[in-house]
Amino acid sequence: MLYPHLASQDPEIHAAIMAELARRSEGFDLIPSENVTQTGVLEALGSILTDKYSEGYPGKRYYGGNEHIDVIENLARDRAKALFGVTHANVQPYSGSPANQAVYMALLNPGEKVMGLSLSFGGHLTHGHGVNFSGTFFESHPYSTGEDGWINYDEVEKQAKEVRPKLLVCGTTAYPRALDFVRMAQIAKEVDAFLLADISHIAGLVVAGVHASPVGHADVVTTTTHKTLCGPRGALILCNGLPSMPLKAVPKTRENIPTLVDRAVFPGLQGGPHNHQTAAIAVALKHAASPEFKIYGAQVVKNAKKLADALMALGCKLVTGGTDNHLILMDVTPFGIGGAVAEVALGKAGLTVNKNTVPYDPRKAFDPSGIRFGTPAMTSRGLVEKDMEFISEIMHAALTHADDETFLAALKTRVTALAAQHPPYIDL
Repeated sequence: MLYPHLASQDPEIHAAIMAELARRSEGFDLIPSENVTQTGVLEALGSILTDKYSEGYPGKRYYGGNEHIDVIENLARDRAKALFGVTHANVQPYSGSPANQAVYMALLNPGEKVMGLSLSFGGHLTHGHGVNFSGTFFESHPYSTGEDGWINYDEVEKQAKEVRPKLLVCGTTAYPRALDFVRMAQIAKEVDAFLLADISHIAGLVVAGVHASPVGHADVVTTTTHKTLCGPRGALILCNGLPSMPLKAVPKTRENIPTLVDRAVFPGLQGGPHNHQTAAIAVALKHAASPEFKIYGAQVVKNAKKLADALMALGCKLVTGGTDNHLILMDVTPFGIGGAVAEVALGKAGLTVNKNTVPYDPRKAFDPSGIRFGTPAMTSRGLVEKDMEFISEIMHAALTHADDETFLAALKTRVTALAAQHPPYIDL
């Protein structure tokens, strides 16, 4: 039995976990912000490290008994620095949103101007959306894509010169094209703004060498560790500058960014780090430095491009007409349905996606015109280009027969047969 102690102590929770494992095993998760973690990562997450309090940083803790925790955090930091080619890494942020919040706190004063890609056009809540801290405590001037769904860097430059933001954000959550970090750095320099590159979605692709790196162009880089990096839910803040002095207040200058970031994470926003999470991040980073991971990252992109091409061959309408990375954004209104209906129909066929707005979407966010999906988790389970032909056929059929329960059930039988050949956790 899997998780026998949990089954004994809390059978209801155990049953829900096993049901979730069955759901994944019987179909495929196509949500591009999800993946399949390695068993070593899961073991670190479930380790005794969760019991220890470790406020502060290695060598500068506020609690005793952290000598082994320091070893773990230093391993995570050193692996992050080596993997991304930076001189400083903070591995303590609880997740991606807190990491971005720490950068705002580190570099800005309340009320200063920020410019990030609008949520409706593929950005993230923490890039300046009004309901989020980033749009509540700071003056947000979001930029958008063109009608074609592409970021127009000339327009971003024009807007930046008008707005004069203190922070320019380059990062996306639903944008299928490569980001031009060089151009964004030029724009930031022209208006004397800090440049934050949020690569939460594409970090694994950057490591694999199939997407350009922002390092050397952005002042600060943030990323989650649970998307294309195949790690636990957590985050990294990466930068260059003078060695961190987290116990000392310093001016908000570029050379002081390591200290500013460390002070913003702790004691600015967080208390004790999640040591089990830090260890799991270290495990994931070690895997990401392997030759096998480069092959994996390249396959993620190959699969996404093949899936996009196959869907367009079937007549599907994709935002920007394809993809450069791991995700695809599809307008499903030509099928006579919205994104909410499409999400449910595909789920019944064994393919999990999420509803999503498309650029200049006339529909509401909870029933938008599109769906967002990608290939990280499918690739982790061993699917390759030939399988993308099958996935595209199932998707097209499900969207064409979105209201036919019997038809969708038959599609799921076919999906489950393929999923059985590629279990998500082969060594549990």
